[in-house]
Amino acid sequence: MAVGPSQLPGDIANWPMLRVIYRTDPSRIADLLPPGITVGSQPTVHVHVYQFPVQAEPEYGVVIKVRAAYEGVDGYFNLGTGIDQEQAVSISHELNGQPKFLCSIDFYRLGAHIVARATHQGYTFVELSGEIGEDVTADVPADFEEHEWWLKYSRAVGGAEKQWDLAPRVVHVAAKVRTEYALAVHGELVLRDSPWDPIAQLLPIEEQVSAKLIKDNMYERSITLAGALDPDAFWPYADSIGNSRWPGQYGGPKERLAFPTS
Repeated sequence: MAVGPSQLPGDIANWPMLRVIYRTDPSRIADLLPPGITVGSQPTVHVHVYQFPVQAEPEYGVVIKVRAAYEGVDGYFNLGTGIDQEQAVSISHELNGQPKFLCSIDFYRLGAHIVARATHQGYTFVELSGEIGEDVTADVPADFEEHEWWLKYSRAVGGAEKQWDLAPRVVHVAAKVRTEYALAVHGELVLRDSPWDPIAQLLPIEEQVSAKLIKDNMYERSITLAGALDPDAFWPYADSIGNSRWPGQYGGPKERLAFPTS
């Protein structure tokens, strides 16, 4: 009896994720983090490109997060997750504070060649074209825990100064993950100028640490409220942090960039 492949060609399940890590100036990360969240154990930026089934359809996405800590717990602050599925954007914001926005994603592999790029408002702001190399599963922890920070808040209806319907809260996403395999990717992440996603201007690459194609299994995950941020200190960030709203504060890094105001 003939036995077919374990996964049929074209199946949208079980795709690996492209994970790129690079170092940047820690002061650049600090500029973007709201008061109460600090630069983590390493001044690194993590760019992930993925395809994962959501509502039984493929969701292509790009995650941009930085190493950050909250109340002594080291993890990652999610600056934005661009996806090509409109149905998941608003509910992600409203329910959990997950900073999703609409974005066009190209992500594919042909033999040993892999391509990933993200385009928003006509600007391709991250791209990698490379070759898949050696098995590096042994270099990745087999089982590990991750902590990620999102924000949930709602300013008062009508926009009264420093008034909230829901004052800013930190959302803690805790996950336990098991690595199935990891493959090295030989290629350099390219950041391009964009007035909408200014990662190139605000989080420039000092050194690429790694690029890997990783398949893992998140076998446990919780999303909970972790605590509150100072509402007055956070007020300047409310209009410009998370999803496609860059940079994270008025003044400071915004002065480095001609940022669209409408």
